[in-house]
Amino acid sequence: MESSLSQSVITGIPLPIVLVASSSRVTAMNPQAVQLFGDECLGRHFILSFRQPQFSQALATLFQTQTPQECRYVLSDHNGDVTFVVNFFPLEDQGVIGAVVSFKDVTENEKLNQMRRDFVANVSHELRSPLTAVMGFIETLRGTAAKEEKVRDRFLGIMQREAERMNRLVQDLLSLSRVEATERVRPSTTVDVHTIIASVVSALGPIANQMKIKVIQSGLSIPAQLPADPDQLSQIFTNLIENSIKYGKEGGQVQVAITAIERDPQLGQAALRIDVNDDAGGIDPVYLPRLTERFFRIDEHRSRENGGTGLGLAIVKHIVKRHRGRLMIESELGKGSTFSVILPKN
Repeated sequence: MESSLSQSVITGIPLPIVLVASSSRVTAMNPQAVQLFGDECLGRHFILSFRQPQFSQALATLFQTQTPQECRYVLSDHNGDVTFVVNFFPLEDQGVIGAVVSFKDVTENEKLNQMRRDFVANVSHELRSPLTAVMGFIETLRGTAAKEEKVRDRFLGIMQREAERMNRLVQDLLSLSRVEATERVRPSTTVDVHTIIASVVSALGPIANQMKIKVIQSGLSIPAQLPADPDQLSQIFTNLIENSIKYGKEGGQVQVAITAIERDPQLGQAALRIDVNDDAGGIDPVYLPRLTERFFRIDEHRSRENGGTGLGLAIVKHIVKRHRGRLMIESELGKGSTFSVILPKN
């Protein structure tokens, strides 16, 4: 178990590897294991270094049965928990049975699996409510309310709103899927940002008029051409400006400003900065890091009333990422919010 051959073999393995003798002492570690656990483990009883019951149980079972074992092992540090799948294999050296213990980091896989589970749960939750409402109203309309015209019209109106809500959710899910599918493909079409923003503001005019909100554009004299997907760029500004209108205060204003940047320090080149600013109540800073999460809402009831799906800013984030740009969100309670998109000009 302590031969130089054993040490040479485990040194060539990229996973953290630990050899444990039948005496339960750690006899060898490769550099990856030393980096993970420290070289003070060498020569010590394994239980002093690997203080988790499932690890001890798996190793004890291997020594008793001489069959491979597996368990999960979690290490905690300042960056959070790191999860390993630990495999135990019997090793015979000169008639003595020991164990080869390997550690495989599965943290990222577990995070991805959790994200998938959360995504499915969120989609199911978002669809369940409107579907339940529609099915309930259909049952009522087929029964007692079938001949009551006013009740029937009211129920049909509610059913239409719920169906439109489901349709918006499906459309946003499809948009998110398309953006993710093309995220690594850089756009090559040259577009004029002024034209796109003007089109978006015009399309959102009825909503702004209903809220008595004035949309003010500035920076119109600045050359604003850059490589971009025109449909996706339109989607960015539609989401940001529409959010500022819908969640703004009645009679307020939304400012859309374009600024030229000679050299953005993070992008390392010339860029355009587009700021969408409102004078509403602002957002508590504690929520800012989560605003681009899928299905995250500060006020779920108000968001649903305004037709929100909880996916708008997630879509914006992915589109900006595809365009090699940056998305920044600044807000102060009582003083409004600013959503800034910085896009490279080349």
